[in-house]
Amino acid sequence: MAEMKTADIRAMSPDQMDDAVLNLKKERFNLRFQRATGQLENTSRMREARRDIARIKTVAAQARAKKK
Repeated sequence: MAEMKTADIRAMSPDQMDDAVLNLKKERFNLRFQRATGQLENTSRMREARRDIARIKTVAAQARAKKK
């Protein structure tokens, strides 16, 4: 999965953002296990997933602040 673009995230509904964060957290969990067992091939994916989570959370917070 490639890095998520901010424009794509802004087009998501709040429920879709929550689902995306949940999926990315599951992916990070699996990546940590792969790293621990020596099976992780793409080590940069861990960093991308972490940053994608932060990016989605930031856009969601901005959307909530805008509604108030």
